[in-house]
Formats: sequence, C-alpha cells, structure tokens
Amino acid sequence: MEKIIKSSIAILTLAASLSGCMDKTIEKITYTANVPVYMSYTEFRNSFTKSEPKEISKPGKIYFKDNYLFVNEVQKGIHVIDNSDPANPKKVAFYEIIGNVDIAIKGSILYADSYIDLVAIDITDINKPKEVGRLSNIFPEIVPEGDNWYPYVNVDKSKGVIVDWEVKNVTEEVEENSDWGMWKYGRDIVFAATMENGGGNWSSGAGTGGSMARFMLNDDNLYLIAHPWMLKTVDVKTPDKMNIIDSLQIPRNMETLYKLNDKLFIGTTNGMLIYDISKSTKPEYISSYDHITSCDPVVADEKYAYVTLRAGTRCGNGRNVLDVIDISSITNPYLVKSYPMFNPYGLGIDGNLLFVCDGKAGLKIYDRSDPLAIIQNQLAHYPDFDTYDVIPVNGILMLVGQDGIFQYDYTDPLNIKQISFIAITGEGK
Repeated sequence: MEKIIKSSIAILTLAASLSGCMDKTIEKITYTANVPVYMSYTEFRNSFTKSEPKEISKPGKIYFKDNYLFVNEVQKGIHVIDNSDPANPKKVAFYEIIGNVDIAIKGSILYADSYIDLVAIDITDINKPKEVGRLSNIFPEIVPEGDNWYPYVNVDKSKGVIVDWEVKNVTEEVEENSDWGMWKYGRDIVFAATMENGGGNWSSGAGTGGSMARFMLNDDNLYLIAHPWMLKTVDVKTPDKMNIIDSLQIPRNMETLYKLNDKLFIGTTNGMLIYDISKSTKPEYISSYDHITSCDPVVADEKYAYVTLRAGTRCGNGRNVLDVIDISSITNPYLVKSYPMFNPYGLGIDGNLLFVCDGKAGLKIYDRSDPLAIIQNQLAHYPDFDTYDVIPVNGILMLVGQDGIFQYDYTDPLNIKQISFIAITGEGK
C-alpha cells in the first residue's frame, strides 16, 4: 500500500473553502489511478464465440483430455489443439472467453471462468461449441490487472463488468485532515487475478490439469478458488443448472488445487492443506504443512507430496526450493528434504519421474525413487527457456512456457527427447 500511495500522487492541490454551516475546509486532490473500463452485462454474457485458430500470445493454464490439449490465452480464451499425434500438434479452434484463466472438463462439458462468471460449454463437436450454462457472479471480485503502481478507483459495478483499466488523473474534493489517502486507497482496491474432424468421442471422466490449477473436478462437483480465502463447491451434474452447494472459508491465501483419490491438496502462500473429499459435496480438513511465505503449487502420490516454493513474487520473500513432504500419515505430514531451485513454478509426477518447471532455468527431470537424493538423480535438464507448468500423461510431457508449448517423449527415461514445439508469435512474446 505504501508503494502505491507514494507513486500514485502526481499532483496535490489545496483549495480551502467553507462547506455550509459545518465550517469545514476542503482539499482538492489530484492523483493518478487505474480507472475502470466497463462492458455491459448483456454484452458480456453474450460474448462467447468460437473462432478460427489464433497465434498463441500469452499462454497460461493447460489442460489435457481425450487427445486434445487446451491452452489458456490469459483473459482472452482457450486455444484448442489436436494432440492425437504429439509430434505434430495442430491448432484447430479458439474459444473466445473474456476474462478466462482456468479450465476443467468433464465428459463433453468444458468449464471456464469468465471474469465474474463460471461458464459451461458443450464441446461434443469441437468445432461447434455451445454455451449451455452460466453461474453468474461466482467470482464477484475478479477483475483484470491494471498498473500496480497506481490505485484502483471509481468502481461502480452497476455500470457493467470491468474488462480493462485506463491510467488517468483523478481529481476529488475531500475534507482536510480526513485521512483521505488511507480511506481512498482502502475503499476501492479490488482483487486482481491471476480436432480437425469435429469429432465428439469424449470419455465420461475428467481430464488432467497442471499443478497451477484453481479448478478441480470430483464426481459431479467442481471445487474452485472463488477468491484467495474462499473455496466453493459447485454442483455441475446438470450443466445448465449449476449451483453452489458449499462455501468454505479457508484461513490462508489459496493458490492451487490438486486431487489424489479422496484427498484434496491445497497450495497456499504459507503452507499445504489437506482435505478429505470422500463426501464430495463438502471438503473436510485433515491436516496441514507450514512453510515460509512463498508461492506454492503441489502434487502428490500416496506417500509423498512435492511442493515448489519461489521468491520474488506477490506471495512474499521466500526461498527457491523443492520440498518433499512425507504424507504416509495423512494427519501428520512432515518435511523429508528441501532442495534448492532457481525459481520454480509448476511440477508433475509419473511413476518415479519428477518434472519441475524451474522458471528461466528451464525444465528439470529427476528420478524421485530416493527422496533423499533427488537432486543427485537428475535425468535431464533443458535450460535457457522460461517454463511455467507441465502435464505428464502416458509417456508424453506437455509443457507451457514463455516461449511456447513444448512436448517431450519420456517413455525411455534415459533417453528423454523433445518431439514438438508451438511457438508464441503474438504480442505477448
């Protein structure tokens, strides 16, 4: 807050005057701020459409299901990629979903956030997607990110959905000595968030997301991080009648969700939480593992959980490490080993293989059979490109990074090789 105030006030003009019988002195304050740009609710809720394939400009989350790879274009929509031949992936469509960041798919229904709403899209025919359901205002505080050097002001939700910000000078009249700065900057700041054949042969279950996911399917329910302290459970059995059946206040700043059988692992900025989801409508707390304040994606198997912590982010001034946590006693998880990393993000496991996206240090692949010697058992390292998240499935690793979408064949762990690459060629490059 102090940084925002210090850098935002461009001009401070004092103009003393009397205000009625109260004899109050008025200050005229001019400062620089993020001013909202609105889209009407009607236009917003009729904006979903399918277009021809587009260049990938700013990739985010990834999701895999039934030989299709879905890549989020941050706040714009979803690239649909036919990945039936991983060595020759083909972009086949782009789903334009304003404000989209997260994805989950069950059967032939794709669930996506669209700023303040949750949208259900029938993709039985990948080339003819249809919006079949919408849960309005489930993310009431979600807005695009503006210029973080300036405050966010003049928010009026009656005008529509905030789809952008403009940095402008704002002038207001306030009472002298009214502590206008803290009042003003505290009042209006809002959360910023982070098939060519047209075939429809979709399996009935859920797909596979990366470790940075905020959505997680469990039977007919979808868990989602509605805001950093609220986990909501949505009944998605009937897509056109989605409804919230549980809202759970979490006393931590949540970031990611990971499901293993009947357990839900929640990555937070200061620890990992474990919940029992055997009763899928209402997660129940089991235990937690605490760590330094840091960003925290997590994956797990029956015995160990793997957590990456990174520094230099909004999450706090943490370290850059990989933590291995023993969860064999699910009620009493404890740290087994902590390994130094460069600046790790997402990670994945398959058998004895551990895949780590280590930021600008690239992709690192380890044999994790001995938790006490993971770093000594590095199988491969692809350096010098910026990595974000991975999905390992049946010997194929799908990776999203700043440069594009990479895929690797790891069927032979001693001879892991890159087999394809889709470059980022748009404005985000």
